[in-house]
Amino acid sequence: MTTQKIIFSGIQPSGNLNIGNYIGAISQWVKMQQDYDCIFSIVDYHAITVKQNPEELRKRIIEVTKIYLASGIDPKKSIIFQQSAVPAHTELAWILNCYGTYISDLNKMTQFKDKAGRNQEAVSVGLYDYPVLMAADILMYNTDIVPVGEDQKQHVELARDIAKRFNGQFGDTFKIPQAAVRKEGARIMALLDPTKKMSKSDENQNNCITLLDDIEVVKKKIARAVTDSGSDIDYDPINRPGISNLLTIYAQLGIREIPRLVKDYKGKGYGDFKKDLADVVVKFLENFQKKYNSISDKEVIKILEDGRKRVEKMANIKIEKVRQVIGVR
Repeated sequence: MTTQKIIFSGIQPSGNLNIGNYIGAISQWVKMQQDYDCIFSIVDYHAITVKQNPEELRKRIIEVTKIYLASGIDPKKSIIFQQSAVPAHTELAWILNCYGTYISDLNKMTQFKDKAGRNQEAVSVGLYDYPVLMAADILMYNTDIVPVGEDQKQHVELARDIAKRFNGQFGDTFKIPQAAVRKEGARIMALLDPTKKMSKSDENQNNCITLLDDIEVVKKKIARAVTDSGSDIDYDPINRPGISNLLTIYAQLGIREIPRLVKDYKGKGYGDFKKDLADVVVKFLENFQKKYNSISDKEVIKILEDGRKRVEKMANIKIEKVRQVIGVR
């Protein structure tokens, strides 16, 4: 690693990664490789906050790594590693549970409330506490910037609060990270319900376009996607969320400006627009899937092992410093 600022981010190996994950997160990471020292993790311990099938989880870890690589994450420029392969993450999470995290912090976490729903008393402690593990992930590597979606910004704020409290008690131990939220395209919405985010865990897979979807299936999903009342193609996320969401997808995957798209489709109907949008999405996915399918499992395993060796050196230095300051060494 050089003296450039450090980026850390990760994705859980659960569900099917979709174009929302690509546009809102992964494509942003690819560009950041040019200007930062980047560390990207497959955060498998976050995934087990809800029950996972072991064989499926193993498969997803390889799959997500391939998606990173096919998207343009370069292991020669960035570090890619599997979170659970570095035990210091969970050790630091436990220490941060005891120093710097309050119950009141976790009670404010909106994602826990969303995921647990009304059944909060019957979900795992891990689902409640995973923001502290996320803080450990971030703080372990002297992270400067954490690229996240708008819904994860609260977790970076918690990491900042924990770091400040810990530093206040034990001296300058952790760097205070900043969240970087992509403005345009940061939040791709569900195709059939544009009032909610496109989610890789959505039970209705017609709501999302996954990166590994069959091309004919993708065309059908776009044809069924919700637009809005009226027929004009314009961008108004508040009053016309359906067509605005589709314009965002078109702009991001087609590398076009939204105002230009609105101008180009003035006087045209949804049918023409959706046909052209399907062509853009299909072209992107065909190129992506070709790269994905060219990557072998053996190559992935080697990249993850190389990544583990690189981050483990940094993690061991940080966790030893933390042990020293709290008095267990």
